[in-house]
Amino acid sequence: MAVKVTIIGLGQIGTSIGLAMGRHPEVFERIGYDEDSKAARQAVKMGAVDKAVSLLRDPIETSDVVLFALPADRVHALMTELLPLMHPGALLLDTSPNKTQAAAWAKELLPEGCSYVGLNPSVNPLYLESGETGIEGARADLFKNGTIAISSPRRTPSRALEFAANLTRFLGASALFADMLEADSMTTATQLLPQLLGAALLQVTAEQPNWRDMGRMAGRAYADVSGVMQPPGAAEQLAAGIMYNREHAQRVLNNAIAVLITLRDDIAAEDLETLTTRLRQMQESREQWLQDRRSGTDKSLSAAPEYD
Repeated sequence: MAVKVTIIGLGQIGTSIGLAMGRHPEVFERIGYDEDSKAARQAVKMGAVDKAVSLLRDPIETSDVVLFALPADRVHALMTELLPLMHPGALLLDTSPNKTQAAAWAKELLPEGCSYVGLNPSVNPLYLESGETGIEGARADLFKNGTIAISSPRRTPSRALEFAANLTRFLGASALFADMLEADSMTTATQLLPQLLGAALLQVTAEQPNWRDMGRMAGRAYADVSGVMQPPGAAEQLAAGIMYNREHAQRVLNNAIAVLITLRDDIAAEDLETLTTRLRQMQESREQWLQDRRSGTDKSLSAAPEYD
């Protein structure tokens, strides 16, 4: 019997998971919901869900698995509304960037017998430098050859973790089991910090008195770095993600500030050799990271993930 999955949030992540599940119609029955009815209709048209609903009570009450694929600023409100409706034995999966906080909400709101597992997905290396976001950037292979960090509270039933691991392989990714604090720390450093640095660039430049002329000179590098603040709702999502991970955020910001101060000191000392060496090391780090990410192999699973 197919596993009934309700996907809440049909942006790039939720729609991509639905598309990958759609390759196995004998395994998954997919219900979709998005607050944007246009996105929900588009997800149906793309084949990411079998049907979209405008009301969630019945799907939540009858689903084996509920997947939250929501921005950080929308998670708490919808958890408060929906989690008490889940039936005992159901599994809640969540892709938001704040696992410790989400798990605390789940513990408070889920009926007895339900389980929570957090997922932190990284994208297919082929799409690392793609600027597409939202449902337009959804792909069935978005997570192929990527890694999905799986984290959960202590004493989470093994069948819940097994389902998450098998689903990860179904998406073509490899599983990395992590403590929730570790997962939050990694997400803050690799997802939230880059967005903060992009926001800082805008603050440093766009509010300068001569920005009108300066902006005419800004090119690709400026667009690449500041582009993280382009998607609708980016400010609200980033603020919530940072505040829910505020201890990790302060630490990585302090590290970033220390690096910038070191670079400033090299410049002030007119030490071209040291500055060049330091920047070359940074360049090599990026090249090694891309090489490591692109060297992955397909780890997709042919067996069905079970949840009953």
